[in-house]
Amino acid sequence: MEHTPHFEVNDREQSTKMERTQPVDTSVIQPHMRHHWIDNEDLPLLPDMQPVSTVRDSLYELIPLGPREIKLIGTPEFLRLQQVKQLGFVYRIWPGATHTRYEHSLGCYHLTVRALRALLQRGERGGLDGVAVSSIQALVVASLLHDIGHYPYSHTIEELGSPILLHERIGRTVIEKSSIADVLERDYHLSPERVADFIDPPKNRQRHPDDELLSHLLSGPLDVDKLDYLPRDARGCNVPYGGVDVSRLLGSLLVHKVDGKRSIVVTHKGVSPLHSLLHARQEMFDNIYWHHTSRAFQVMLVRAVQDALQSGQLKADQLVGLDDYSLMTLLRSEPMPQSTRALAESLTNRQPHKVVLEISRMAGRFFNRLDALFWDAERRRRVECQLGERLSQVLDTEIAEHELLFDIPRPEKWEMDLNIVFEHPPVGMKPFMSWVEVTGLQPDDLARYEQHQRRIRLVVSERLRSSLTSHRDDIVLPTLEELV
Repeated sequence: MEHTPHFEVNDREQSTKMERTQPVDTSVIQPHMRHHWIDNEDLPLLPDMQPVSTVRDSLYELIPLGPREIKLIGTPEFLRLQQVKQLGFVYRIWPGATHTRYEHSLGCYHLTVRALRALLQRGERGGLDGVAVSSIQALVVASLLHDIGHYPYSHTIEELGSPILLHERIGRTVIEKSSIADVLERDYHLSPERVADFIDPPKNRQRHPDDELLSHLLSGPLDVDKLDYLPRDARGCNVPYGGVDVSRLLGSLLVHKVDGKRSIVVTHKGVSPLHSLLHARQEMFDNIYWHHTSRAFQVMLVRAVQDALQSGQLKADQLVGLDDYSLMTLLRSEPMPQSTRALAESLTNRQPHKVVLEISRMAGRFFNRLDALFWDAERRRRVECQLGERLSQVLDTEIAEHELLFDIPRPEKWEMDLNIVFEHPPVGMKPFMSWVEVTGLQPDDLARYEQHQRRIRLVVSERLRSSLTSHRDDIVLPTLEELV
């Protein structure tokens, strides 16, 4: 098995911060620099102005790379992403969905460069004039590295909560303490901590104002992350969802002062593409991300990892730096508890748990009580085990603890906190308006649709499906209602 790098995840020491902090960059974008080279450096402002190589991509045809980007994507930490599937187990249902975090990261980088170019071309009228060159460089790098700390199989493992850290926090550790830090300091003259702040925003200290401004291109209502993964995932699954007019949307970007603070907004030309983005995201959740078989695989993996952690045979920091194959190999290894090995074996052999009960929001308090289990992994496991024990006694059927699991998808946020600018507003409208004012779409509208589409499921091993389904209404449902 190919060796994968491992990083200890500890609190950062102040001395490390001091060692890697670079002098503050004082150069800013001037009108003469919009399409030219960085002052005092033999490199262009954006890497696609003089690329040394290209990557052929399934979405964008060719992605240009500069010499520094070549070094970054050649680090062991970045190459690991070639072995981490973007959609986890979705390829078990849609065989074409084998694209990786590596491809997605390159796509985000490419869209970031395009977005920055669109803003630079606006000059003094809503562009980046006066923005620090180092902030632009940091954003380009952060877009390439934003998933560097991802666990195997998409976001699945993070649903466990503590002691599992969020991938953004892991990403900070990788950026600050691996070979990536050397490339950032030596070749980009950037502080690794500053780049990591774009991915894992600090809560207890101020950031450079330009970093704060540009970070919304990487994470927010309108970000390059969604603009890449939605059409990329749709293409991988060969489904007609995820369509967004990316070129028109990026061309509508503008820097505008909102309540005295600079913000990324869009012109009226971006309204329709943004509306498409919202619908594309919902369609992908409805049809792909919440698909019952994919979700069954995910909760099986969650329980396999949870049982391994609980037994002491696995430590949370051992999960850092693994890829899909090495994680499954680890979970199937002899020291792991029997439940972990059994679930990992089923995952490897495509033997998903099957749905025997599905609960909608219309179930009211019952749904809410089950929904609360998402945030308490230990209690969720206890209820799963108790339900298995009760049903085993009543039905006189042996049910192992890992054979009965809850699928509770994470509640999603659907707000579009963005502002729209009109150069010539129609009668009755103003030059500057919120998304809600322009479209009439309230966040509650999107949230209500999500609530009605989101389901909580009880999934069981194939051998139990028939017996539990036949007693779903008279035994399974009443017993579950008693427990929660």
